[in-house]
Amino acid sequence: MQYPTVSLFIPFKNTQEYLPECLDSILNQTYSHWEVLAVNDHSTDQSLAILRSYAAKDSRIKVFTNNGNGIIPALRTAYAESSGNLLSRMDSDDIMKPNRLQVMVDSLLEFGPGHLSVGQVKYFSPRGISNGYERYEAWLNQLTSKGHNYDEIYKECVVPSPCWMVHREDFEHSGGFTSDRYPEDYDLTFRFYENHIKIIPCQEILHLWRDYDTRTSRTHEHYAQNYFLDIKLHYFLKLEYNPTRPLVIWGAGFKGKSIAKNLVRQGIGFVWLCDNPQKIGKKIYGQQLVHFNILKTLENPQSIITVANEVAQSEIREFFSTIGQHPMKDYFFFC
Repeated sequence: MQYPTVSLFIPFKNTQEYLPECLDSILNQTYSHWEVLAVNDHSTDQSLAILRSYAAKDSRIKVFTNNGNGIIPALRTAYAESSGNLLSRMDSDDIMKPNRLQVMVDSLLEFGPGHLSVGQVKYFSPRGISNGYERYEAWLNQLTSKGHNYDEIYKECVVPSPCWMVHREDFEHSGGFTSDRYPEDYDLTFRFYENHIKIIPCQEILHLWRDYDTRTSRTHEHYAQNYFLDIKLHYFLKLEYNPTRPLVIWGAGFKGKSIAKNLVRQGIGFVWLCDNPQKIGKKIYGQQLVHFNILKTLENPQSIITVANEVAQSEIREFFSTIGQHPMKDYFFFC
């Protein structure tokens, strides 16, 4: 049997403390047909020296320099140097479970092109994990266990950036790393969704996701909440929005205001619902906030929900059920 090569893309910058564990976890994989394309994103510590020392001992590890700045140019560099039929990402501060590559390769070989292999994840940190990350981990793994990740794609990124694998042809068909839109992992996830790349269910934890204060996703502006909202709205308007139906925005908190401001800027009309008596009747960005009762006058509306409270979300789902509307068709949770 001919075993496909897996190309692992690893941008790295100032992660000297964690790189040995990351690289050792790759070297200890039960599946040995891989290549590492590690790209130095202008590190100022000993990260590059560490990578070079590993590369000197194992020819499967290849080190390059990022000609640009940031993760997207680094990923483009890695991809340009890759040769594998199967493609995957890895973060330089994380750890792979020993069977991660084997499980994902086996899944893709079984299901074939048109599929995305995703593993369950577990956060770890010496100081413990916050409730927010615990909830995200549980939510993400529950979706992955059934392969239903796209069902809630407008809430958060439903594919863990360092734990996916895909056939090269599907990656290229989905646009690869050509997009300049951040967060790059969320944008790529939406493009997999747009191109109908099906997610393979997985019941195993395959990736250990390290959390610490200086992690890029915590500190870089490209991963701030407004960037996530811009991606959500971009793909909603591209893939879901039906201009013949009334568009409704639920909620006037930070997310609701951000969505409303963006829609006003694009000249897209909408009805803005609010349950705060002090805000109802007022105008924000020239758009009046109205009471939920207005829904009774709208025919077949399409809704964006920015209400974060879980109890309120359950009530909203119940409401839509009573009027025969369906998630990911008639209403979309953006939080």
